[in-house]
Amino acid sequence: MDRRFSISFVVSTVLLALAASAYARVHEEEFDLPVQVTDAYGKRIAQPIRVTVWSDDANPKPAPVMVLNHGRAPDAEGRQKLGRARYGDAARFFLRRGFIVAVPTRIGYGVSGGEDLESSGPCQRKSYPPAFAVAVEQVAATLEAVRQRPDAAKDRSVIAGQSFGGATALATASRNLPGVVAAINFAGGSGGNPKNQPGRPCAPHLLESTLGSYGKTARVPVLWLYAQNDQYFGPTYPREWFDAFKAAGGQGEFIQFPPQGEDGHLTFVRFPQTWHPPVAAFLERQGFPALRPDTPVQAATAPTKNEVSHE
Repeated sequence: MDRRFSISFVVSTVLLALAASAYARVHEEEFDLPVQVTDAYGKRIAQPIRVTVWSDDANPKPAPVMVLNHGRAPDAEGRQKLGRARYGDAARFFLRRGFIVAVPTRIGYGVSGGEDLESSGPCQRKSYPPAFAVAVEQVAATLEAVRQRPDAAKDRSVIAGQSFGGATALATASRNLPGVVAAINFAGGSGGNPKNQPGRPCAPHLLESTLGSYGKTARVPVLWLYAQNDQYFGPTYPREWFDAFKAAGGQGEFIQFPPQGEDGHLTFVRFPQTWHPPVAAFLERQGFPALRPDTPVQAATAPTKNEVSHE
């Protein structure tokens, strides 16, 4: 393995019941990954980020890799409180489809720390592409590192993400990284703030232009998932963004769920029973059928501190 991607320590190994009559050993590990990124001003920043990796001994090897990306809080305090991004419940869903799941905590967040490189400027003069580009560099580094594992496949990967992480998945799809075969966008976007401007993200026309442009070069199918009562992006903007993506040449499917709780933007972490069926069907179409039956899923009462969905 390239020593740049050496694992610093293993956090835990847990036993989880994944079927009524059998147990599989699921590993949760974390390591520090040195990355180099370029900010909006052309400055190169080098520092480590923390990456959480989920794997399952029961899955066939080599296993496909999924990189799952977190969102962005509207304020510095929220970004710091992210802690270590894990998405344990979602990871177990993807483990049952054979994946190794990697969840990077990007620069500027939680345990990774560092400068806020994903700020896109004042509300009406947003510059979204550089912010997403910084995130994509970290996704690419994470994918390269995890695919060095002896149990990981190098030619079958999926990029997914929630909110800012969903838009990052779209931006990554536009890069056509080797081995990436699909992407999943959970409530993707940026510039939203449900407290100050519910359902009205900053400069939505600029976000439409940015997300639409990714369709010009993306050559993998992308699943877009939103809820009608998304308090960050509202019910209409996401469809317009998808239409722009399709008009530019992108391929994929748009699904809008009925209202989910008080804020449908939280569907990914609070209402997994809503998104599990369409995501399972999408992954099966890409050649990732369930290896074990799904366990019953109940709506979560609240996300854990390090799994709170942001923009």
